[in-house]
Amino acid sequence: MTTLTAPPVTALLDRLFDEASAASPASSAAFAALTREDRERLMRSKTDYLDYYARMKDLPLPVSRETGVLLYMLARSSRARTIVEFDTSFGISTLHLAAALRDNGGGRLITTEFEPSKILRARENLAAGGLADLVEIRAGDALQTLRSDLPDTIDLLLLDGAKALYPEILSLVQSRLRPGALIVADNADYSPDYLAHVRLPANGYLSTPFGEDVELSLRLG
Repeated sequence: MTTLTAPPVTALLDRLFDEASAASPASSAAFAALTREDRERLMRSKTDYLDYYARMKDLPLPVSRETGVLLYMLARSSRARTIVEFDTSFGISTLHLAAALRDNGGGRLITTEFEPSKILRARENLAAGGLADLVEIRAGDALQTLRSDLPDTIDLLLLDGAKALYPEILSLVQSRLRPGALIVADNADYSPDYLAHVRLPANGYLSTPFGEDVELSLRLG
């Protein structure tokens, strides 16, 4: 039995995933007002992405169940002790990563979230899962909150916020990524600049698509 598959985390995640399915973006009037072309443009834009995420501020926007399990497995298999996450939302991915830290014997997960209401929900969920002691939530713009006070070495990085910012977030933490560190980028196809960077071996990464919507990268020595 693992922290991920035992109470209280397993029941909590089942509830959160069910709630996320019921509150999908398609049910949001603000989301429905956008055409598909508008949504894709806003997600890729480095200047207008805040408009998109403002429309989504009450929605959980979680990783999939499969990606959540993948995050746990990667953190466990790499024996991660220091993890950085871009975009907490309601804390579903955070719970998976923190559960891995617990089963690895402890560690530190730094995550960042722009929307205050989501920070409140995430804190409640982490407390309910008994994992709050492993997680530091930084409130505000990740381009500022991840600019300083990071661990000397980072074992795993999750990118799951504004896709247009993936290259900038990676740049902020890149010098702290240890050789062999893993980077998981959800929906990275919306960030072509990021994909171009990590898929070029000269930049110090080995990278490949994983599943339908994840880019998995390895920091080379």
